[in-house]
Amino acid sequence: MERKRPGMPSGARMPHQGAPMGPPGPPYGGSPAVRPGLPSPVMEPSRKRPAPSQQVQQQQQQQQQQQQQQQAVQNRARKKPVGFPGASEMPARQMDMREPQSDPTLGSNAKRRKMADKILPQRIRELVPESQAYMDLLAFERKLDQTIMRKRVDIQEALKRPMKQQKRKLRLYISNTFNPARPDADDSDGSIASWELRVEGKLLDDPGKQKKKFSSFFKSLVIELDKELYGPDNHLVEWHRTPTTQETDGFQVKRPGDVSVRCTLLLMLDYQPPQFKLDLRLARLLGIHTQTRSCIIQALWQYVKTNKLQDSHDKEYINCDKYFQQIFDCPRLKFSEIPQRLTNLLLPPDPIVINHVISVDPNDQKKTACYDIDVEVEDPLKSQMSSFLLSTANQQEIASLDNKIHETIESINQLKIQRDFMLSFSRDPKGYIQDWLKSQSRDLKLMTDVVGNPEEERRAAFYHEPWSQEAVSRYFYCKIQQRRQELEQALAVRNT
Repeated sequence: MERKRPGMPSGARMPHQGAPMGPPGPPYGGSPAVRPGLPSPVMEPSRKRPAPSQQVQQQQQQQQQQQQQQQAVQNRARKKPVGFPGASEMPARQMDMREPQSDPTLGSNAKRRKMADKILPQRIRELVPESQAYMDLLAFERKLDQTIMRKRVDIQEALKRPMKQQKRKLRLYISNTFNPARPDADDSDGSIASWELRVEGKLLDDPGKQKKKFSSFFKSLVIELDKELYGPDNHLVEWHRTPTTQETDGFQVKRPGDVSVRCTLLLMLDYQPPQFKLDLRLARLLGIHTQTRSCIIQALWQYVKTNKLQDSHDKEYINCDKYFQQIFDCPRLKFSEIPQRLTNLLLPPDPIVINHVISVDPNDQKKTACYDIDVEVEDPLKSQMSSFLLSTANQQEIASLDNKIHETIESINQLKIQRDFMLSFSRDPKGYIQDWLKSQSRDLKLMTDVVGNPEEERRAAFYHEPWSQEAVSRYFYCKIQQRRQELEQALAVRNT
């Protein structure tokens, strides 16, 4: 809002800082007129207006003023001593403007500023020598955070690489019970003799916290009973894994009968990653029976290098020896063709076959057959590393402790400001109050965008200075030039 000066008509305005000015004279050109007897130094440099060619400097000055205003606001918040009017109106948390963790505009420097907020100023460390222990802990925390971050990156990289499976012993327990017929039984089940077969197992020396279920090691389980006793339609008991299968610790099969039964158990292990049985000729050549696809291709490449079958002129091709020719049925092939040609040479792995006799003799009821099977399980270290990466148990506690540290440092800084004020005031009360008032006055000028010296401008004698007539003339000349440019632009638009 522009302020009117006393002694001027209502339509006239004093030139504000940054408005271009020109000399009085003809409306459309002419040389500047200089008042006779008026020396050039009479007009104060602060009252002179820049020429139109200085608009770039004018914009830079405006930007500097805005920056000074923002700095003044911050200085005013910091300099205001406790005990003066208005100081109690601003809470201690607001004097530090805003917290980095709650402001989304701080960007990637939020963590760095958050760490900087924990550091005690040098002056406070000099006043309190014991604070050096806190700074040592802060340095140790920084090193610890860097070490943890580096380890997390190492763990992430390790999880991306395939980890070797560990071989364990799975102990299989096979037992059965016999229930003889009871003529006095009320239900139909008790009046007929029956037997019940149990197939259970557990992993020996399982270091994992979560014990794996018995069925999780198998893809399928088939129990084949005597076909002559139970017929072609009822002699097979099958279990196959599906996406919705619920894991169990064992299997039970119950059938009627009062005679011993021979049965065959077919257990198909669930290999992860999948394994395949090699063709007999290929198995003899490579010396492996059942293995994963990647290991089979690696063994083939090792055989090629050992026997120097790679073409010396064209490295992409392999010159087959008599064994390769029998297996792949060609004298020469590309190594990139081997994975496709292996499809017909890889078969499902053989199941584990166990022959068992379901005895109905009461003396054999307590006997249990045990078998040890080699299975491959994941390294428990992998699950521990995954849980470490996903663990958020201590994050909330660490965040709350960080907030307490920030609040404590802020309160220490506020107490330091109060202490400095009290000490300065006690040494020289009069001089300190005068200096503080001058500083507040300068900040107020910048905050309210006041130009010039209001104390002098509010007096009538200020407008009777020799430069006032020339300033008014320059102001009107500037307005005429501005209006002229607007008319020329309107005329140019109309002609086009």
